Amino acid sequence: MAIKSAIKQTPIIGLLFAIVWFMGCQRSSNNLGVSKNMEKDKTDATEKVVLTDEEWKRRLTPEQYHILRQKGTERAFTNEMKNLGIGSFVCAGCENELFVSDTKYDSGCGWPSFYDAVDDDNITQELDYSFSMKRIEVLCSRCDGHLGHIFNDGPQPTGLRYCINGGAIKFRKDDENKK
Repeated sequence: MAIKSAIKQTPIIGLLFAIVWFMGCQRSSNNLGVSKNMEKDKTDATEKVVLTDEEWKRRLTPEQYHILRQKGTERAFTNEMKNLGIGSFVCAGCENELFVSDTKYDSGCGWPSFYDAVDDDNITQELDYSFSMKRIEVLCSRCDGHLGHIFNDGPQPTGLRYCINGGAIKFRKDDENKK
């Protein structure tokens, strides 16, 4: 009798676990500090990369395509990109430099986290109301690829947490010969 009851409750427990897990990366998203007029914060600092859907599918892995072009999200704790050394993180779609290793930290949310971007012109921020939440989506300003979201619960000096899908970025180790 106890086994039958436990089996019936398993989907409910799984659903509760999924909700708690999803909300883990949504901490402090209620107070984003976004102006009401913010629709798009686009910049023209870099030359745009514009490809057809078929060209993107040939250029990217299926996971990268899902994340960058379809605004997907990888599972938490599957690609945190830890202990890579000193270097920079570029967009997996167009090689646009986005973050440096000095600003990466372990936020515990299961995705690579950074407290600052290399240059504000290299990223675009848009309001995202998906899943009945108000968040700020982070996109590559060069190819408009979805990277992740930004939250205001990060460390100083910015207080920001760029919660980025590991599949949306690539790590480029610094060349020691550049010194």
